[in-house]
Amino acid sequence: QVRLVESGGGLAQAGGSLRLSCAASGRTFTNYAMGWFRQAPGKERESVALVAGSGSATYYSDSVKGRFTISRGLAKNTVYLQMNSLKHEDTAVYYCAAGDAWAGLRTKFDWWGQGTQVTVSS
Repeated sequence: QVRLVESGGGLAQAGGSLRLSCAASGRTFTNYAMGWFRQAPGKERESVALVAGSGSATYYSDSVKGRFTISRGLAKNTVYLQMNSLKHEDTAVYYCAAGDAWAGLRTKFDWWGQGTQVTVSS
């Protein structure tokens, strides 16, 4: 049974930083694409940052490019999202997801975590 568990969310001030972690279990994720998504109240879920199984390919939404960094742990079953220079508009529930084949933005993510709240005060 695949399970993704996010942690690291919380309250931060604008301009501050937070680091989200996602631990995946239930199978070997070495070659799996992983990603972070977010959904703010009243808005659709959006892709934030994606990373291929190898870690060599990444995607960032324009809204976070240059501020957020996605990375994978050495064991490949963890993925992190370092969020710097946070803005109020980054406030959302952040979800971790995994998919078995990297296809950039077209990657099909089949497994999802329960989400972690990030709140940025202005």
